[in-house]
Amino acid sequence: MQIDFDNVFYQAEDHYLQASEINLLKDQITVLGKRLETYKWLRDQEIAIFQPIADQLLMDFPEQNPQVIELAIKHWLGVMRYGAMAMLLNNPEYFRHRVLEWLTDMIDAHEMVSIEQRLYELLESNLENELESDKFDLLKPFLTQAQTTLLENKNTFENLIVGEKS
Repeated sequence: MQIDFDNVFYQAEDHYLQASEINLLKDQITVLGKRLETYKWLRDQEIAIFQPIADQLLMDFPEQNPQVIELAIKHWLGVMRYGAMAMLLNNPEYFRHRVLEWLTDMIDAHEMVSIEQRLYELLESNLENELESDKFDLLKPFLTQAQTTLLENKNTFENLIVGEKS
């Protein structure tokens, strides 16, 4: 986010902003407003977002220890919180450095890929239904980045191992 504004300001070091530069700045402020609204909604609705997901996971994985499901939910609470901040900042690198690097190893260590994959699917569906499409579109790249980094390659590997055991 700061880089977006910096670019406009650096371009105007030796002159007043031109009409096109002012329009660019207005567009950035408008998008920032949408990002902030989305961030506040996610913050305020966190329990309402995750409670039905937790309930569904308990039904989908009745044999699983509830503490494992709780751990998966904590992982994705972190993903959402850092994803929301990265969305607000418009900074995928922030997201990658803050959450994806450490969380990848935790999911692998606990062999929770199938639970985490289902949680991701429920979360994405819930957000897509609850958020306005333009606001969901702001957050979606971060959810996709988390899903790809944390689950996609591991899910394929997990399916290969299960297939070998059969």
